[in-house]
Amino acid sequence: MKRVLLIIGGGIAAYKCLDLIRRLRERGIGVRCVMTKAAQAFVTPLAVGAISNERVATELLDLEGEREIGHIRLAREADLVVVAPATADLLARMAQGHADDLATAVLLATRAPCLVAPAMNPAMWGHPATQRNVRQLTRDGVELIGPNAGEMAEAGEAGVGRMAEVAELVERIEAMLARGRGREPGLGFITVASAPPERLPLAGRHVLVTSGPTHEPIDSVRYIANRSSGKQGHAIAEAAARLGARVTLVSGPVQVADPEGVAVQHVETADEMLAAVEAALPADVAVCAAAVADWRVAAAGRGKIKKAAGAAPPTLALVENPDILRALAGRKRGRPALVVGFAAETETVVPHAQAKRTAKGADWIVANDVSEGRGVFGGDRNRVHLVTATEVEAWPDLTKAEVAERLMRRAARWLEDARAHA
Repeated sequence: MKRVLLIIGGGIAAYKCLDLIRRLRERGIGVRCVMTKAAQAFVTPLAVGAISNERVATELLDLEGEREIGHIRLAREADLVVVAPATADLLARMAQGHADDLATAVLLATRAPCLVAPAMNPAMWGHPATQRNVRQLTRDGVELIGPNAGEMAEAGEAGVGRMAEVAELVERIEAMLARGRGREPGLGFITVASAPPERLPLAGRHVLVTSGPTHEPIDSVRYIANRSSGKQGHAIAEAAARLGARVTLVSGPVQVADPEGVAVQHVETADEMLAAVEAALPADVAVCAAAVADWRVAAAGRGKIKKAAGAAPPTLALVENPDILRALAGRKRGRPALVVGFAAETETVVPHAQAKRTAKGADWIVANDVSEGRGVFGGDRNRVHLVTATEVEAWPDLTKAEVAERLMRRAARWLEDARAHA
């Protein structure tokens, strides 16, 4: 039986843990629980123990429990540690390596992977200190799920800060248990970034990512563009680097910061992006997440095109831009082993993505619905379908960072399988 150690933090979302425990046990997963002092103000150890059918641990200096060094035993016997809800204070103490209560002592002692579900007020989540702590935990290899956007417990409060839903947590927990990673001695709860470089899933690989829009000049002032923010492409580059890859990111004009540990080439136009992509080859994986403009003006004006009173608007003759995805997928020499494209559609998403995969010669297409009202462009969440030659996977609503992590882990497994069958 797989065993999950659930660390329950002190937030109103603690009540969801009762349902989480029940659903995990229904799937044959054993659950032991550690509750912080603050958590006990929201949910009683009696209720948690009754649902989990296990003794609930609450104190580090418990005479009976520590007779057998209980916090170490709890840490070592878990296949996965889940922290839910993870408050701002608990995230901060994790990031700093504190061990002054049972929860943080277990987190330092465990050899298992760790999944954290943040939950807090939107202002606290957005605070630079919290974001700094999250970045540190991510670099340390801790996986995050959520937080989601929505109404808060406080009257009139809304935003990003809700703990991920129980169904989302169950799905991620099952996926992480299926991986069976992070059990080697000495790794602590750090599951990816602190492992030796040769152990990382994409170690020794070169991943090439395109991101953002392109700007195709009309004249020296105006240009043709689109609504792409670059958040998804940049998240993919960051995830690939975290998993050990050497990453080249070719980015159009965006307001997103360059990811750490990534070689970034900034470009403006589709022609410049294609040239940068070709210069970055060879690569093991190419992910074309950029929203490249389909057309450009045949002859852009050297200065600003003036509007004359009574004159008809100027006619703009358009020509087709280079197709970067098709160019990469169709290379006779130096083609990346795995070529992934994106399809931003507003209707019949999957059929269009399947047709695009065939037409472009890509191995995979990540398809998403960008129709009005879905908030994909510029937003932090995405719901995608992964289209391959043999199947279509519908992924749940995830943050763009989670989409990136899942995609890059899937790519790492594909490369490993390809190597095994070569």
